[in-house]
Amino acid sequence: MLAIGFALVAYSYLSLPDVRLLRTQNPSTTAFMDLRERESHAKGKPVVKDHRWVPYARISANLKRAVIVTEDSAFWQHEGVDYEQLRESMEVNWERGEFARGASTITQQLAKNLYLSPTKNPLRKVKELLITRRLEVELSKQRILEIYLNVIEWGDGVWGAEAAARKYFRKSAAELNASESALLAAAIANPHIMDPGSPTARLRRRQAMIMRRMGAVTPPPVVAEPAQAPAQLPPVVPGIALPDVGLPSVPPLPAPGRGGPGGTR
Repeated sequence: MLAIGFALVAYSYLSLPDVRLLRTQNPSTTAFMDLRERESHAKGKPVVKDHRWVPYARISANLKRAVIVTEDSAFWQHEGVDYEQLRESMEVNWERGEFARGASTITQQLAKNLYLSPTKNPLRKVKELLITRRLEVELSKQRILEIYLNVIEWGDGVWGAEAAARKYFRKSAAELNASESALLAAAIANPHIMDPGSPTARLRRRQAMIMRRMGAVTPPPVVAEPAQAPAQLPPVVPGIALPDVGLPSVPPLPAPGRGGPGGTR
C-alpha cells in the first residue's frame, strides 16, 4: 500500500502543469470553462461564454477586499494553504460527521479552476495542493489574485470580474463600489444559485456581513507586471516580490453550501 501511495504521489507530481507561463501570459481558458462547455454540448444547449480579461489595476479595490475577506481572510499570511483554517474545518466536519465546511484558500481555488475538476477525489486534492505550492512559489500575491478574479465563475457563462460587473451593474470592474463588490463576493460560493442580479434575502445577509468586515483587509498593492497576452493552458508564472506589510487576518465567514467552482472548498 505504501508503494502504491508513493507511486500515485510521484505520478501526480510528474504530471503537474508548468505554471511558469502565467508569469507573463493570461490563460485564455480554464478546466472549469472547458467543463461548462462540455456540459452545454451534452445538454444540447448553446455555449455561452462572457470572459473579458482586465489587468489588476483595473479591478476595484473594493472587490479585492470583499473577495479576500469572503474567501481567504489570511491571504497575506499563508503560502498557499491556511493550516489553521484546515484544522478547524476538519474538526467541524468530524463533529458533524459530514463535509460541512471547507478551508480552500484563493490559491487552492485557482489551482483547481485552472487545471482540475470539482470532484472530491483524494488524488485530485493531492494535485491541487502540489499545484498550489507551485503557484505560490512562481507568482506574486498580486498575480495570483489578478488571475483568480479574472477566471472565477459568476453565473451561467459569466467568467471574471469584468464580465460580472458589466452583466449585473452595467459598469466596469474598476467602478464597482463597496456594496456591489460585497454582493459579488457573496455569490462566489454558489454562483448558479446565488444570483447577484436577483439577490435573495440570504444573499443580502451575506453581503451585509461582508461589508462589515471589508475594512479589516487590504488587497495586494498594484505593482507593475510584464505585458501579458492570452496563453493556452497549461500556463507558466513567476512573480514579483511584494513588500511584507503584515496585514491582519479576519475571522472567516460562515460557509454556506458551496457548489460553485469559485468558492467550492
